[in-house]
Amino acid sequence: MCSACIYVDKFFKIMLRKADINDAKSIYSLVSYWAERRVVLERSLNYVYEHIRDYWVFVYRGKIVGASSLHVVGWNGLGEIKSLVVDRKYHKKGIGKALVNVCIEEAVKLKVKSVFALTFVPSFFKKCGFRKINKSKLPQKIWSDCINCVYFPHCKEEALILRIKK
Repeated sequence: MCSACIYVDKFFKIMLRKADINDAKSIYSLVSYWAERRVVLERSLNYVYEHIRDYWVFVYRGKIVGASSLHVVGWNGLGEIKSLVVDRKYHKKGIGKALVNVCIEEAVKLKVKSVFALTFVPSFFKKCGFRKINKSKLPQKIWSDCINCVYFPHCKEEALILRIKK
């Protein structure tokens, strides 16, 4: 049994696993739903396909009900949690926390020193142990991704970071 699988009972299997190419449309659908409500940034279907190796999915009864990605940002030991989304019917069940935790576990394996998130929902990440930082502490991120965002330079996302303990 894989360490990322969680079995609830003998009838229903809940699984947290790396995404594969067949998951791209479901991930895109979840991200688009929350992007329309300005909870996360929009991602194109092409973006999801191109970054599928970064994504984790939470599957319940054969349906993807949550997704998140860990993106390594440059050579300075920094990772970013992106596109953390959970189907609204499954909120408050620990799925978001499980997705954050698996991204952090992957960051540890990759020897990432710190993980950050830019988010419209900072309270969630604070509950996960992240602390608020000024976006100016992330210049590589700002000049590589943020400069091309529709919200730049008037972004309302907050930056939060978690230092990885060895």
